[in-house]
Amino acid sequence: MGTATYPQEKVEAKGRTAMNQSTLEDAPTTAIVASEIPLTVKEAAKYLGVSPQTVYLWVERKQIPHLRVMGETSGSSNRISKHSAHPSKRRWRMPRARKYDGVVYRRAGTAIWWIRYRDREGIARRESSQTADWQEANKRLRERLQARDENLLEVVRRGETLAFGQWADFFLENYSKPPVRAEKTHEANERCIKHLKPAFGTSRLVDITADSIDLYLRERLRQRVRVKAKLGYKQLGAIKATTIHQEFRVLRRMLNVAVRKKLLAANPCPGAEFPVAVKGLFRPHYVTWSEQQRIESHGPQYLRNVIRIITETGLRVYKELTPMRKNQLDLQNAVVWISDSKTPNGIAEIPLTPLAIEAFKSQMLISGIGPFLFPSDKNPSGHHKNLKTSWRKTLKRAGVPYFRIYDLRSTYATRLSAGGVADEWVTQLLRQGDAKVFKKYSQMKLQMKR
Repeated sequence: MGTATYPQEKVEAKGRTAMNQSTLEDAPTTAIVASEIPLTVKEAAKYLGVSPQTVYLWVERKQIPHLRVMGETSGSSNRISKHSAHPSKRRWRMPRARKYDGVVYRRAGTAIWWIRYRDREGIARRESSQTADWQEANKRLRERLQARDENLLEVVRRGETLAFGQWADFFLENYSKPPVRAEKTHEANERCIKHLKPAFGTSRLVDITADSIDLYLRERLRQRVRVKAKLGYKQLGAIKATTIHQEFRVLRRMLNVAVRKKLLAANPCPGAEFPVAVKGLFRPHYVTWSEQQRIESHGPQYLRNVIRIITETGLRVYKELTPMRKNQLDLQNAVVWISDSKTPNGIAEIPLTPLAIEAFKSQMLISGIGPFLFPSDKNPSGHHKNLKTSWRKTLKRAGVPYFRIYDLRSTYATRLSAGGVADEWVTQLLRQGDAKVFKKYSQMKLQMKR
């Protein structure tokens, strides 16, 4: 029996030595439990309705966190598997170019990689990756394919060729003029962009970095004010930091709009640091009740009504309150209708407190027969457009340090927050679209927290 068994064992051993090497390489993959059989990249792409390149991009960005890329084994495709699968040590390769997939190639006589892919209409696109690194070229190709799958390819391509000067003109025309923004805001944007254009006008949007913004801010802080005189221009003192900070805010606003329009991947402004400390920015003044009564006692009747209405309703001074018409009031139901506001969320019905109703009734008695609740002294057919002079004089008579009349809106939010009203409700009562703005308005005092 030993002699009969030996040849058989020898044959089996010989068969094992003749086994295909690729089968041995596939052993870890075939050992996966049947319930955890991985999908190939192409199968996942077909299931998700995207290209294989997009699947690779999602996995690299960890947008499919429970999956990962496995190595390509002999005789099998790249696979996306669960963590329980055994990864191969071999470097995985990109799938073969198909009709709707892209390919990275190199032209003769150049070290730069080029990419070729098809858009949603099936038209072949060829462009340079602007790099000699194969990995970076593949990354650019995958970004192009993802933009194509999300129907953003043309927008992304246009953003890469758009200069800052072109975007500045488009911004002023479509996102700065009334009725989108107030006339004074548009004038401030024009002044700031007049200084931003010489620095960034010829640069592409994608080429503006945090470092270039830092250099611009430091250069502006070293400049001096130029005033036009009869014999030419003369230089005065250094430019105020608040002026340059306003230019920085306008630049940030412009690039934020570009990000929302998919012309820019990210706004570089958060990475830039303003070189100097700017005092008095975004620090609303909280008006105590005793301070409010002292201011009201030294002001004219219409200004007393303005103070009481804003601190009880949170209305915007020049956009909502001063141009208000009498037919917007419904004192019987204790509401006021805001038909025009700074933002779409501002158009709403505002509930009135008893103190606000009393102030509105007092203003109705002194407003005359015109349609406006706050008629102008100089033009009976118009309304008040500026309260700065009377507000400054009233604060001086009351012995109160100057603060903006707009801070009364901050006082309204602070009192609501101090009274225990939830932040979400305060945001709705302020009629703000972004909850982050609430932090600027609600300035809780230490004694209130206690």
